[in-house]
Amino acid sequence: MTAKVEKVKIKGGSTLAIKFGFLGIFGLLIGIVMTVLGFDDAESHRFNFLNHTLSELGTYGHSSFAVILNGGLFFGSLSLVFYCLSSLQQVTSFWGYPFFISLACTFLALASVGLFPVNVYHLHVLGLKWFFYLGSLSAIFYLAWVCLGKSYFGHWTGLLALIVLCSMMTFLYAPQLDLGLTEGDRPFYQEMVLQLPRPSLWWPALLEWIGLGSLLCWTTVLLFSQLHSNQERTSQDRNSTG
Repeated sequence: MTAKVEKVKIKGGSTLAIKFGFLGIFGLLIGIVMTVLGFDDAESHRFNFLNHTLSELGTYGHSSFAVILNGGLFFGSLSLVFYCLSSLQQVTSFWGYPFFISLACTFLALASVGLFPVNVYHLHVLGLKWFFYLGSLSAIFYLAWVCLGKSYFGHWTGLLALIVLCSMMTFLYAPQLDLGLTEGDRPFYQEMVLQLPRPSLWWPALLEWIGLGSLLCWTTVLLFSQLHSNQERTSQDRNSTG
């Protein structure tokens, strides 16, 4: 009887965690979409994902809806941190623990990007840097979980994790290849406020959006997969008790 009660508690906590996860994704997306639609810089340029960065959207005095973006980044990411930490109670394989912990730290770093906009340059750059490092680490742990453990997520999540890893590692290490992508081959996370005019295809901006977009897409698929897994378990439990 006690074990059954504990099982119900775990399922209830997992369902609440998933709801917080979806709420976090919604908060992040609504903040980004509203800020992109309302963006208008001093020279009346519309927002372009090929040469404008997330940091510019959240720059006070430069973006009219900066507070919406930064609020969405902060509160949306914290909701996802809660989801990750709460999901630890469902983990049945060793690799699940470092994955969810590193993913929680990834979204904690993203929350710091919203808390410290580019107006607070050094803290903003530090948060952005660790967002990409921890996001890459999360993908590595997840791929290890898929290959060495038994993940209860869908098969497509492994491919999305690989895309996250490749995009984020490219963002971090492409400047070290001496390709002249930035002045003095500085890291991309230090190039978020390059003055206009800039190239029509600006790699720091494009790779930042690919890294962030792939992470949010991957996390959303994880949430749907976990929700589906919980529904199947509930159905099986009902059939077994019936």
